[in-house]
Amino acid sequence: MATPLAAVLIALLLLAASVAVAFQLERVGQLEKARQSAVQAQILASGIAAPLAFDDDVALQEYLNALRADPQIIAAAALRPDGSLVTGFARPPARLPSRIAMGEPRIVGNALIVTAPVAQGSTRLGSVYLQSTVDSWSRRVTRYLGLAVIVVLASLLIVVLAASYASLRKAHQELQNEITSRMRAQEALRQSQKMEAMGQLTGGVAHDFNNLLMVASGGLDLMERTNDPVKLEKLKAGIRQAVDRGSKLTKQLLAFARRSPLKPEVIDLRQRVSGMDALLERSLGESIRVAMHLPSDLWLVEVDASELEVAILNIALNARDAMAKGGVIVIEGANAPGQGERGDCVHLALTDQGSGIPADDVAKIFEPFYTTKGVGQGTGLGLSQVYGFVRASGGDVRVDSIEGKGTTITLMLPRSTKNAAQHIEDAEAKVAPGKHRILLVEDDDTVAHTVGGMLEELGYETERAENGDAALRRLDRERDFSLVLSDMIMPGDVSGIDLVRRVGHNWPALPTMLMTGYSAAAASAAKEGIRLLPKPFSIQDLSVQILAALDQKGHRPPTPE
Repeated sequence: MATPLAAVLIALLLLAASVAVAFQLERVGQLEKARQSAVQAQILASGIAAPLAFDDDVALQEYLNALRADPQIIAAAALRPDGSLVTGFARPPARLPSRIAMGEPRIVGNALIVTAPVAQGSTRLGSVYLQSTVDSWSRRVTRYLGLAVIVVLASLLIVVLAASYASLRKAHQELQNEITSRMRAQEALRQSQKMEAMGQLTGGVAHDFNNLLMVASGGLDLMERTNDPVKLEKLKAGIRQAVDRGSKLTKQLLAFARRSPLKPEVIDLRQRVSGMDALLERSLGESIRVAMHLPSDLWLVEVDASELEVAILNIALNARDAMAKGGVIVIEGANAPGQGERGDCVHLALTDQGSGIPADDVAKIFEPFYTTKGVGQGTGLGLSQVYGFVRASGGDVRVDSIEGKGTTITLMLPRSTKNAAQHIEDAEAKVAPGKHRILLVEDDDTVAHTVGGMLEELGYETERAENGDAALRRLDRERDFSLVLSDMIMPGDVSGIDLVRRVGHNWPALPTMLMTGYSAAAASAAKEGIRLLPKPFSIQDLSVQILAALDQKGHRPPTPE
């Protein structure tokens, strides 16, 4: 309500200001009219000096009649020195008086009266008299009425806009309230969906994890009851396979959620995919044949190579399941200029000859835990991993399917202009030459004992710190380590990533490496170039990563003082 009232006050002030301006304009106009009439009287006085001196009434009348052409002059006269009338004219209803005295310009009614002396040198011959009209009342009323109309309309416009603003403000407030209500409803819906997803997670993943735990716990029990080397090797292989499957399942979950820190590298897609032929043959079986059409001029891409291989394998396994009687899976690559979200991209398409996907299900296949397979045959996370990996790599996925004829899944990966990285296969577990001590920072006693045992098996000397604060205190006393190997999440004020940053600042020559099972900070650590060792890892993985970390810093064993 305050805004319309303010608008009314502004409109009233505008009207008052316009009235004041109108009066000022009226006054200025009258002064300008008086000045013009005075000049006109002076000109007339100069012209009639000679006729008035010689009593030439005819010439006088001619001078005065010339003023009749000006419609604003309603009376003009030539006067003797005593003010008596010599000759002149007057338009009705004006009248010429018989005697006129000299004086200052004055307004009488709607007429402006001006007098001027007629002189010859120092001799006064008489005077002239002019009576002209100021603007008529009708013209003045019309002019100021137009001004008033403009001002009134402007005032009304201000009032209307103010009222509209008040109405819009009210509508905006109602809209904000509606948006807030919808956001609350959406938050409640998201919470409900989270609970539903939790239920799906429990039902979809618990079965597989229980199977893996069964293999591990049963295998350990059986290992305690046998001394047969052959059986022990089989049991160890089974336990390792269960651990690997559990690790893969966790990576699929994190990849879909885009929480798993990817390790992108520039790769030759043709070379990398072609090198998967043996893996695909073993995984797909004898009834499935793989045909690859990968041009030699395929552009480079920057992706996590292992996640790419997992994505291709997941698509191929789904294609195999869709072809119950066997068939051919075609893997094709093509450059696609300007077709990606960031410009140029490379298309990698996998086409099967299977049963196809119903149109209603195409939009669901990348949803986590969605599967058409029977219980125990799949978790519904394979294609979710594909979607999570491609989106996290800056690309997209397209699905084209005809029910009964087959499906094509196309990975659209952004082109990279960097040079391809050299791919080095993991070798046997090795240790760096020379004497090396490693500071192991781990708060979990069981994990610390296991990793410490791996390091000792590899030939490294190990000292443990229970958290980041203890590690910094140890390094402040004496920096006699070749590497700091730290967990990502630990109690205390200094996390793993904080520890690495502090070490890099205070001791830049000391290599560091983080171990992580899962952390939201792992992605940012990867962007900073911090070396990450994902849990669970094998002794071979640990060996290779330590060698790479030491080699990266050009580290050498500390020289005894």
